[in-house]
Amino acid sequence: MEDNVDIESEGGDKMERYESAIEDRDMIREPLLLKSRINTTSQIAIVGANVCPIESLDYEIVENDLFKQDWRSRKKVQILQYVVLKWALVLLIGLATGLVGFFNNIAVENIAGFKLLLTGNLMLKQNYYLAFATLAGCNVILATCAAFLCAYVAPAAAGSGIPEVKAYLNGVDAHSILAPSTLFVKIFGSIFGVAAGFVVGKEGPMVHTGACIANLLGQGGSRKYHLTWKWLRYFKNDRDRRDLITCGAAAGVAAAFRAPVGGVLFALEEAASWWRSALLWRTFFTTAVVAVVLKSLIEYCKNDQCGLFGEGGLIMFNINNSVPSYNTIDLLAIILLGVIGGIFGSIYNYLVDKVLRTYSIINERGPGFRVLLVIIISILTSCCAFGVPWLANCIPCPVNAKEECPTKGRSGSYKSFQCPDGHYNDLASLLLTTNDDAIRNLFSSLNKNEFRIPSLIFFFFAMYFLGIITYGIAIPSGLFIPVILAGASYGRLVGRFLSPIANLDCGLFALLGSASFLGGTMRMTVSLCVILLELTNNLLMLPLMMLVLLISKTVADCFNKGVYDQIVIMKGLPFLEAHAEPYMRHLVAGDVVSGPLITFSGVEKVGNILHSLRMTSHNGFPVIDEPPLNDAPELCGLVLRSHLLVLLKGKIFTKHRRLSGTETLKRYHAFDFAKAGSGKGLKLEDLDIDADEMEMYVDLHPITNTSPYTVVETMSLAKAAVAFRELGLRHLCVVPKTPGMFVEFVE
Repeated sequence: MEDNVDIESEGGDKMERYESAIEDRDMIREPLLLKSRINTTSQIAIVGANVCPIESLDYEIVENDLFKQDWRSRKKVQILQYVVLKWALVLLIGLATGLVGFFNNIAVENIAGFKLLLTGNLMLKQNYYLAFATLAGCNVILATCAAFLCAYVAPAAAGSGIPEVKAYLNGVDAHSILAPSTLFVKIFGSIFGVAAGFVVGKEGPMVHTGACIANLLGQGGSRKYHLTWKWLRYFKNDRDRRDLITCGAAAGVAAAFRAPVGGVLFALEEAASWWRSALLWRTFFTTAVVAVVLKSLIEYCKNDQCGLFGEGGLIMFNINNSVPSYNTIDLLAIILLGVIGGIFGSIYNYLVDKVLRTYSIINERGPGFRVLLVIIISILTSCCAFGVPWLANCIPCPVNAKEECPTKGRSGSYKSFQCPDGHYNDLASLLLTTNDDAIRNLFSSLNKNEFRIPSLIFFFFAMYFLGIITYGIAIPSGLFIPVILAGASYGRLVGRFLSPIANLDCGLFALLGSASFLGGTMRMTVSLCVILLELTNNLLMLPLMMLVLLISKTVADCFNKGVYDQIVIMKGLPFLEAHAEPYMRHLVAGDVVSGPLITFSGVEKVGNILHSLRMTSHNGFPVIDEPPLNDAPELCGLVLRSHLLVLLKGKIFTKHRRLSGTETLKRYHAFDFAKAGSGKGLKLEDLDIDADEMEMYVDLHPITNTSPYTVVETMSLAKAAVAFRELGLRHLCVVPKTPGMFVEFVE
């Protein structure tokens, strides 16, 4: 057995020869973790703005004797209960996510609306300094509230949360990713952050919020809160939780954009690493529930029963009801927009990377510095929102304007700012309003000269760079809205330049500009296309939208990865791609295992098990039947650390090495070995085993997975990695050709 090795120690000689070949690539992918940190667990990563331990998820079904006994004993009624409960849970996920999405929007619209109304009234009285102090003061107070929640209550809630959800669905777990405290801070921190006027969106955090809601409902019960309903125990496994969290992520997109089909496609294209037809049906049902909830609540609010919530609420941009016609000039302009979006998107991702690395140094100094950074960015944003409109000249109101000009209320396309009666300030109409209203104004096709060319240029650079420096501070922040705003500004700018010869109007060019920038930053195609079409309610734009997204993604892929992929790498979250790396084709599975291998016998001494659990952090151990139980050494299967802890806690020990599995099967049920909710399972410190018991034996056969996935050591590493990822594995046994010997490949 001296030749047996384990992946979790140093690599073999052949693997070392390839390290130099990929050294440059690894330098680029170096995560935001300081080398001085001591890793006391399997691995650490940045979740939100906090460094915490992570581990892999067990998606594989553990087919041990207890599982088989439970499956054989299940009646048709119990199977029906499981199916009904699963549908009931996705229904609850849709209802809860829809309600939270509506609550977020109504809170933001009322808080931001009150702030803007107060500022606007002071501007009408020409109290300019007091107006700025009011705007900046409100923004700083709201920003401080959001930063305090993220810095002290739940640091994992900072950022959009999409990279964390994406990593979770790829098989990486951290206690704080989907914790109830993270959900609380994500909701209220997002409300405060967006209402504070930051160039961020609430759409990205809604994906994380939906996933947190799904995780909370799919915990399988809780003794702490007396939720021990018998049916809930069926969901105490990572496979069912993964399905529910996928539904939650899709529901988050549907609640944020009122795009149910787009939510399903987002989960399929960007979030989930594992998919099946049944999951498609459940996510579609979840997003449909969200759409119905939002529609019902919006109809209720049309009677002015929701305060300032109204047209500026849940975004829906009916930009043009006419049939878009386009000529050769328009197609060339769309190709140009795609190229511009790809270039700007790749630069945007590069700058976000640099800013996040800079902010990580500040965040290392403690929560106080995180709050201070948020306040500084808030003051800078307020100065930009209030100061830049002074650079714009007043524009006479259109003669046949369908809206009131200048606007007297909170929202509208014609903000007076410092202008006299009959005039408006176009930059103020974009900067001193909510992000949703700014997008609606840019997508407007009513007046092509509504925004002047210099104003669009100023607004583009403001959104571009404020979006970069704001993402990464300690508040819940999404990237969708800043990217849409910047893309719409240069798209409308192109439309203004080409208006004499183009058939498409400026509003449609703004929409295509947003699509090009989204494709250049996020590198999604199908889901973005459908989301934007559902947002604008204009299916006739489908061919042009597809063209601009494909071009922008192709151009941007020539320079770097998508923004979420980059952030996953920067945070140190392990992520298995759907395809193997090129260097893997030069290696076989046996080249990347290392040792020494730690194994257990089918009937093992208690002291040996405890020693191995204390000395290693491995989650799984091979079980080998050796003489006298077998004529020759034979791989029996794989046993999990969590199952060993439960078995040792029960103390079903024997003084001699003999089979005692029958007693274990009588005493335990498969649910006794189910995974605890929120990672609060049995720990090694909870065991109380005396010296006499250390010399006794325990039969591991009842809890051993007798059908683990195995590959031969000569299999291509590329093929083994793809199988590992597609099957959603945590452990993969690598079996050599020599009988009686094997190695273990663990992720």
